[in-house]
Amino acid sequence: MLGIAKGKPFAPDERRSRILEQAARTANAQMRVQAFADRRPDRVAWPDRRWEWAALRQNEDFAADGYIDVNAREKWFYQAIGVSPAMMHRVVGAGSLYWLGLRDTSGAYLDGAKTYRLEVPQPVPGKLFWSVTVYDALTRSQIRTDQNKAALRSLFELADAGTDTPVELYFGPAAPDGAQGRWIKTIPGRGWFVYFRIYGPEQPAFDGSWQLPDFEPVD
Repeated sequence: MLGIAKGKPFAPDERRSRILEQAARTANAQMRVQAFADRRPDRVAWPDRRWEWAALRQNEDFAADGYIDVNAREKWFYQAIGVSPAMMHRVVGAGSLYWLGLRDTSGAYLDGAKTYRLEVPQPVPGKLFWSVTVYDALTRSQIRTDQNKAALRSLFELADAGTDTPVELYFGPAAPDGAQGRWIKTIPGRGWFVYFRIYGPEQPAFDGSWQLPDFEPVD
């Protein structure tokens, strides 16, 4: 029993407080592993890439065949906190698709002290727009640096990028020469991950004929 009762103050003794605190720490560690070190085969977006589906179930109620996939629901809410029907709407030309990027070409977790390149094939199959947003692996919130920016978006920062050649994006503590407008600053000593989003995804985003390369470390 937690000792919580309607209309009564919650005043746990020292032993119960210690148990509840340890339970919260254990649960947080378990969910972090489940979110960022998952081993379910269906997490993989493309067989020869490191990209994963941000949500294991591509529907808003996490329904599987005769049951609710609570593992997928827990993972999604730990990463993303909330959900709406439009976020999980899987129809060509509507809704959105999310991919989770947290490892480089070698399988190593993305490191805030290193610089990486992400080459985005063009055109991205999105009727509306696409974006890549960087999150702090510890807080699971958008990364906060003195750059005061966490996303690169086709409608804004990348609006002048052409659609006939790949767009090279960079992530690291300092911008490579000439890439300031296509770079997000990361923090040494902190891990990070991204969501790559397509809004109004078109058929190549669903059938795998369009795929993202992995993050490549830059010397």
